[in-house]
Amino acid sequence: MSKVPMTVEGAERLKRELHKLKTVDRPSVIAAIAEARSHGDLSENADYDAAKERQSFIEGRIAEVESKLANAQVIDPAALDVAHVVFGATVELADAKSGDSVTYQIVGDDEADIKHGKISINSPIARALIGKGEGDTADVQAPGGVRSYDILSVRYG
Repeated sequence: MSKVPMTVEGAERLKRELHKLKTVDRPSVIAAIAEARSHGDLSENADYDAAKERQSFIEGRIAEVESKLANAQVIDPAALDVAHVVFGATVELADAKSGDSVTYQIVGDDEADIKHGKISINSPIARALIGKGEGDTADVQAPGGVRSYDILSVRYG
């Protein structure tokens, strides 16, 4: 599997989730399974079935997070010093038509959260911005047609 770009913040968030899964969630579901077993007949025990299903979910998520961390190429945007847009950049844009401004940080797929201004490196707007610098215009193919954005600033960290 190829390396997947991820910011330091995204990697730390995954590490915290993994720690919680292993130290809080896994032990609590094991205790729930033990409690359900103590109630006798497992064939008609809904608590047991629910606990086993929860355990399956937790173990699957642990494997998924460990895989993501193993394949992560952690990039610290604060350590970058380039004038053009690359992974990790925080870019302030102005819609060429309306003049509305918006700020996005380009992050990995797992970190994307449009409500917090984080867009995936694989999104159409991020792909249009990569390699451009302040003062450039990026044309983005949107569902409603091509939209143009003027790049007002590019910063890291």
